[in-house]
Amino acid sequence: MKLKLVSVGILAAALAPAVAAAGESSFSIYGGLQSLPHSNVSGTDQSNTDFAFTAGWEGKPFAMPPYWGVRYTHWADSGWGWSVDFAHSKAYADDATLADSGFAVLEFTDGINVLTANVLRRFENDGRWTPYVGFGLGIAVPNVEITPPTAIETFEYQYAGLAAQAQIGVDYEINEKWSVFTEYKMNYVMVDVDLVGGGFLKTDLVVNAFNLGVSRSF
Repeated sequence: MKLKLVSVGILAAALAPAVAAAGESSFSIYGGLQSLPHSNVSGTDQSNTDFAFTAGWEGKPFAMPPYWGVRYTHWADSGWGWSVDFAHSKAYADDATLADSGFAVLEFTDGINVLTANVLRRFENDGRWTPYVGFGLGIAVPNVEITPPTAIETFEYQYAGLAAQAQIGVDYEINEKWSVFTEYKMNYVMVDVDLVGGGFLKTDLVVNAFNLGVSRSF
């Protein structure tokens, strides 16, 4: 509960100073390529047996449900801005990991579901191309799909922990209302989830994404 309150506080603190600022706002949708490097997994299963192993992950961004995201952005006249960003990314333990660990299922495939509040800086010029960078903090609420060697299934949404985001990209202005963008975005997600029937699982996921998106300004 304390982590939940801290997370909500981080989001509120990041957004509050900019809510009343004048400037330009936009709504964006995006998709793209998403992958994850290996991570260390540890925990205790329902039989009170400890486990620890290195997991290989697959993102499968185009498998259903696909990888996607939505974003609200507000830019001040100074070139600084803020955004609220939701990303539905995924993580599947690969076949080698399942075989070595004895897990029948280890995945977060109806979303790692990361929500962040971000501070942005764009570098305006006389052309249509506008580079930008950003960093933010938030929370992860994944759909936890885990069946350890005990064969007791966990399949539910849980608050998993804090998340951080970094991004760098470039926006291309089509006209006054519409633009398209491409970017690299990284989410660092601290996963600490409970298993049904007792036990827990921890790992830190790094989601690397190369996005293509479209924005509507208003």
